[in-house]
Amino acid sequence: MSADKQNLEIAKIQKEIESYLSLESTQMIFDYQESSSGIRLDVITVNPRHNQSFLFHSVAGYDKIDALKQMLDYVKVQRDKKNSYTIQWCVKGQNELHTSYFRAKDITEAIDKLHYGRDPNGITIFSVVLNPLA
Repeated sequence: MSADKQNLEIAKIQKEIESYLSLESTQMIFDYQESSSGIRLDVITVNPRHNQSFLFHSVAGYDKIDALKQMLDYVKVQRDKKNSYTIQWCVKGQNELHTSYFRAKDITEAIDKLHYGRDPNGITIFSVVLNPLA
Protein backbone atom coordinates (compact mmCIF):
# COMPACT_ATOMS: atom_id res chain seq x y z
CA MET A 1 0.00 0.00 0.00
CA SER A 2 1.36 3.42 -0.93
CA ALA A 3 2.05 5.96 1.79
CA ASP A 4 -0.82 8.16 0.54
CA LYS A 5 -3.32 5.28 0.61
CA GLN A 6 -2.08 4.21 4.03
CA ASN A 7 -2.49 7.76 5.41
CA LEU A 8 -6.01 7.98 3.98
CA GLU A 9 -6.92 4.62 5.54
CA ILE A 10 -5.50 5.73 8.90
CA ALA A 11 -7.47 8.99 8.76
CA LYS A 12 -10.65 7.13 7.77
CA ILE A 13 -10.45 4.64 10.66
CA GLN A 14 -9.51 7.34 13.18
CA LYS A 15 -12.54 9.38 12.05
CA GLU A 16 -14.76 6.29 12.38
CA ILE A 17 -13.57 5.76 15.97
CA GLU A 18 -14.18 9.45 16.80
CA SER A 19 -17.63 9.29 15.24
CA TYR A 20 -18.59 6.07 17.03
CA LEU A 21 -17.61 7.64 20.37
CA SER A 22 -19.31 10.94 19.45
CA LEU A 23 -16.09 12.84 20.12
CA GLU A 24 -14.44 15.57 18.09
CA SER A 25 -10.87 15.21 16.85
CA THR A 26 -9.80 17.80 19.45
CA GLN A 27 -11.02 15.46 22.19
CA MET A 28 -8.99 12.41 21.07
CA ILE A 29 -5.29 11.72 20.67
CA PHE A 30 -4.04 8.72 18.74
CA ASP A 31 -0.58 8.05 20.20
CA TYR A 32 1.46 5.53 18.15
CA GLN A 33 4.61 4.03 19.65
CA GLU A 34 6.82 1.89 17.43
CA SER A 35 8.85 -1.03 18.75
CA SER A 36 10.67 -3.99 17.27
CA SER A 37 7.51 -6.10 17.65
CA GLY A 38 5.13 -3.63 15.97
CA ILE A 39 2.99 -0.68 16.99
CA ARG A 40 1.30 0.18 20.26
CA LEU A 41 -1.66 2.52 19.97
CA ASP A 42 -2.85 4.46 23.00
CA VAL A 43 -6.09 6.36 22.46
CA ILE A 44 -6.29 9.26 24.87
CA THR A 45 -9.41 11.32 25.48
CA VAL A 46 -9.34 14.99 26.49
CA ASN A 47 -12.11 16.34 28.66
CA PRO A 48 -12.77 19.91 27.47
CA ARG A 49 -14.47 20.88 30.73
CA HIS A 50 -11.40 20.50 32.92
CA ASN A 51 -8.69 20.10 30.22
CA GLN A 52 -7.42 16.78 31.55
CA SER A 53 -6.50 13.78 29.42
CA PHE A 54 -7.03 10.11 30.21
CA LEU A 55 -6.17 6.79 28.66
CA PHE A 56 -9.19 5.40 26.84
CA HIS A 57 -7.64 2.11 25.70
CA SER A 58 -4.39 0.56 24.38
CA VAL A 59 -3.86 -2.06 21.69
CA ALA A 60 -0.86 -3.58 19.93
CA GLY A 61 -0.69 -4.32 16.22
CA TYR A 62 1.83 -5.13 13.53
CA ASP A 63 1.27 -1.69 11.91
CA LYS A 64 -0.86 1.44 12.43
CA ILE A 65 -3.81 0.17 10.38
CA ASP A 66 -3.88 -3.17 12.23
CA ALA A 67 -3.79 -1.36 15.59
CA LEU A 68 -6.57 1.01 14.48
CA LYS A 69 -8.75 -1.89 13.32
CA GLN A 70 -8.29 -3.54 16.73
CA MET A 71 -9.21 -0.26 18.43
CA LEU A 72 -12.30 0.06 16.25
CA ASP A 73 -13.33 -3.49 17.21
CA TYR A 74 -12.84 -2.59 20.88
CA VAL A 75 -14.96 0.54 20.50
CA LYS A 76 -17.77 -1.27 18.68
CA VAL A 77 -17.84 -4.61 20.51
CA GLN A 78 -15.51 -5.09 23.46
CA ARG A 79 -15.87 -1.79 25.34
CA ASP A 80 -19.38 -2.53 26.56
CA LYS A 81 -18.18 -5.84 27.99
CA LYS A 82 -15.99 -3.99 30.52
CA ASN A 83 -17.19 -2.60 33.83
CA SER A 84 -18.09 1.07 34.16
CA TYR A 85 -16.45 3.08 36.97
CA THR A 86 -16.95 6.58 38.30
CA ILE A 87 -13.90 8.22 39.90
CA GLN A 88 -14.06 11.44 41.89
CA TRP A 89 -10.74 13.22 42.15
CA CYS A 90 -8.96 16.58 42.29
CA VAL A 91 -5.57 17.98 41.39
CA LYS A 92 -3.51 18.47 44.55
CA GLY A 93 -3.43 22.12 45.53
CA GLN A 94 -6.78 22.83 43.84
CA ASN A 95 -10.21 22.66 45.45
CA GLU A 96 -12.30 21.66 42.42
CA LEU A 97 -13.70 18.13 42.56
CA HIS A 98 -13.83 16.33 39.20
CA THR A 99 -15.89 13.30 38.20
CA SER A 100 -14.60 11.04 35.44
CA TYR A 101 -15.94 7.82 33.94
CA PHE A 102 -13.90 4.83 32.77
CA ARG A 103 -14.48 1.41 31.23
CA ALA A 104 -12.08 -1.13 32.72
CA LYS A 105 -11.81 -4.79 33.71
CA ASP A 106 -11.27 -3.84 37.36
CA ILE A 107 -10.68 -0.93 39.74
CA THR A 108 -6.90 -1.07 39.26
CA GLU A 109 -7.21 -0.63 35.49
CA ALA A 110 -9.65 2.27 35.97
CA ILE A 111 -7.18 4.03 38.29
CA ASP A 112 -4.32 3.34 35.87
CA LYS A 113 -6.33 5.05 33.12
CA LEU A 114 -6.83 8.08 35.39
CA HIS A 115 -3.09 8.19 36.22
CA TYR A 116 -1.93 7.74 32.59
CA GLY A 117 0.65 10.35 31.62
CA ARG A 118 0.68 12.13 34.96
CA ASP A 119 2.31 11.89 38.36
CA PRO A 120 0.01 9.73 40.51
CA ASN A 121 1.07 11.84 43.51
CA GLY A 122 -0.30 14.96 41.78
CA ILE A 123 -3.95 13.99 42.23
CA THR A 124 -6.12 12.91 45.11
CA ILE A 125 -8.74 10.23 44.54
CA PHE A 126 -11.78 10.54 46.76
CA SER A 127 -13.87 7.64 45.50
CA VAL A 128 -13.96 4.87 42.93
CA VAL A 129 -17.39 3.36 42.33
CA LEU A 130 -18.39 0.38 40.21
CA ASN A 131 -21.49 1.59 38.38
CA PRO A 132 -24.55 -0.68 38.31
CA LEU A 133 -25.27 -2.59 35.12
CA ALA A 134 -27.76 -0.86 32.85
